[in-house]
This record gives sequence, C-alpha cells and structure tokens, in this order.
Amino acid sequence: MITEKTCSEKCYNHIMGTVFFHIDLDAFFAAVEILDNPSYKDKPLIIGTPGKRSVASTCSYKAREYGVHSAMPMTTALKLCPNAICIPPRMQRYSEKSREVMNIIKSFAPGFLQVSIDEAFLDLTGMERIYPLPGKAAGMLKNMIFEETGLTVSIGVASSRFVAKLASDFKKPNGLTIVPPGRETELVDRIGLRKLWGIGKATSDALIKKGLTTPEIIRRYSERELISILGEASGKYLYSVTRGIDPGIYQGEAKSHSISTETTFYNDVYGYEALDGYLLYMSQELMFKALDEKTVPRTVGIKLRYGDFTTTTIQETPMMPIYSSSEVYEIAKKLLRKRYSGEGIRLLGLFLSQLYDGEEIEQKDLFGEDMEKRRNLEKTILALSKEGNIVQKARLLRTQKQEQEE
Repeated sequence: MITEKTCSEKCYNHIMGTVFFHIDLDAFFAAVEILDNPSYKDKPLIIGTPGKRSVASTCSYKAREYGVHSAMPMTTALKLCPNAICIPPRMQRYSEKSREVMNIIKSFAPGFLQVSIDEAFLDLTGMERIYPLPGKAAGMLKNMIFEETGLTVSIGVASSRFVAKLASDFKKPNGLTIVPPGRETELVDRIGLRKLWGIGKATSDALIKKGLTTPEIIRRYSERELISILGEASGKYLYSVTRGIDPGIYQGEAKSHSISTETTFYNDVYGYEALDGYLLYMSQELMFKALDEKTVPRTVGIKLRYGDFTTTTIQETPMMPIYSSSEVYEIAKKLLRKRYSGEGIRLLGLFLSQLYDGEEIEQKDLFGEDMEKRRNLEKTILALSKEGNIVQKARLLRTQKQEQEE
C-alpha cells in the first residue's frame, strides 16, 4: 500500500491514465456539531434521538471506540456508551456545510459526481498537465477543504471509482491512500473480507461457513464456480471486488439530469421504521439540493441493496411536479412499502429525476395556497441556512419528539 507519507514523486507518477478520487467527509454530522460546539471535541457524540425505533445517524470517533457505529439502534448504542452525548440531526446545517465542501470539489476538476451528502468522486483522467502528481493534488484538495470549511476529509486515489472508495476508508480519519494500478488486490487483502465494501458481517459470516474466509481464497474460484456456490448476484459481485475490479456500482454521470443520495450500512438494517427514518432526512437533503440548483423534479425513486447484493429500484412519477420534501418523503415511504421484502438492507438510496429548470409553482390555481406556502417555507429555510442560521423543520422535530417519548 502506498500512502502520501511514504510515496516519492516517482511513486506518484505511477498513477497516470485513469485517475479517480473518492472524497469522504470524516464522521460528517458529528464533525459539524463539533465545529459548531468545540466543547464536544474528544467526547463520545452520537447524532440521533433516544427511542426504541431510532438509529444512530453517525457518531464521533470517540464514540466509535465503544463500538458504536452508524445505523446502530440507539438503544444498543447507549448500552455500549451510556455517557454519550446525543444530539438530534440538523439536516439544514449539514446540507449547508456539504454544499460548501462540494463546491470546493467541483471547482477542483470538472469530473464531479456526488453520491451522498458526505461523499463525492472526481475523475481527473486527462488532467496530467494540471495535476501531474495525483497524490499531491489530493493533498492540495484536502488542505483547501480544511482551510475553507474547518472539516477534514479522507481521500482515496485509484484507477477506478470502486477502489478509490475502498482506499478513502483505509486511513480514516483525515487520511490519504493511493493505490497504483496493479496493486488493487493488495488493498483488498489488507482490508479483509469483513470490512470489504458491500460485504458486512452477515455476508462474511455466511461466506466463512462455506470456507470462503479471505479475498485470496475467493480469488481461487472462477466466476462460474462462485455463482454456483453463492447465486448469480453474490457470485459476480464477489468475483469482481476480491480482484479489485469495479463491479459497476458507481456509473452515474457528472451532470444533474437527476440527483441522488445513498447510505451504505455497516451492518444490515431491518424494518420499515429504521429505513423510514433515513428516508425522512434524505428527502429533505435532496429537496434542498433541488432548490439550490433551481430545479423541480417530476419523479421520485428509491434503491435497495440487500445482503446478498441483489439490488432493486422502484420509482413513481405523480400527476403534478414535486415542490416539497414532504411530498418526496410520502412517495418514498409508499415505494418502500411496495418494494421492501423485510430482509436486511445493505444500502438505501433515494433519487429525484426528470428535473426541469424552475423555482416557482406553475399553475398555482391547481395547487392552492398550501403548496405555495410549503414551497416558500423550504426556500426560506434554505436561505437562512446559507446565512448560518439553524432552522429545523417541525416535521423532523415531531419525529424526534415521538422517538424520545417512546
């Protein structure tokens, strides 16, 4: 493995041709809370509300020392770390800081693809004259983000998006990991099967029972053999990722014909209630992004990836354009009820598509005053958040209160 601290200029020059960065904000929600309230620094901090159905959105690295991780039920998190400080999520504030970081990344290179509120890809392929040494360019980008926002990021540099994502998680927090072409399997083997992106505990336990205990052992099998043992989706996925081959998960284009966000869970998440909570926050995140881009969506869709790597999507285009996060949320909930099988979820995604330019509600006489008020409210919240004011929508506050009362 080659990292910034150990890499000479000769090593940096080995990464030429196709170059991807994966930029991942470190413990993003918790980092923003610490930035706003420095007294939280070096304390176990959990973003979430206590309650039977509540889950930890994220947590500080201090809380992770106790075994707490994102998507963990809050009851479990508080048993592991009873002295933790619990803070309700402030999505407007996180969206504001996310926009600051993403604007810096966008300005760095044109091949920008944002995949969630706290992570993005850059494609630097063909930019050798501007950034001849990709490792130094990544270090420069890290410094720019910290100096302008006060937040740290971890960056992975590789010849594919998938390996770049693996690399960004290898040296967290505030890490920089570079994977030269031809050394992808070295990273995969050092990460190990259980921590390999997309695998998780339940899947790795099932593989171990079949004698597939390490990436190296799995590489001894052909794709056809793995499919016969694990099924088509799992077999193809394992064949690719254990060889450091991008399985084609991140194939989005760097343009806004749609906007999306997704969350990959450390352990499989079960139940409508837990997934519903994530959809609530994701709906608001995407609607604020649509407002910021001055676009109006027509279609809402969700993406579910199960523990066996089977992936399914479902979408709906209502009769009228979508003007508020509450509309997005209600449609997303309905789609979840239609498609979710009850099995463990590894990844949850939400997307808005068929975007067209516009800010104001068209045909106001058809929508009525209520829709216009909701639209104007969200535009006001977005404007206030850009000015540094923290405003929480009542719907989110009600949800948090209900969870606390339980």
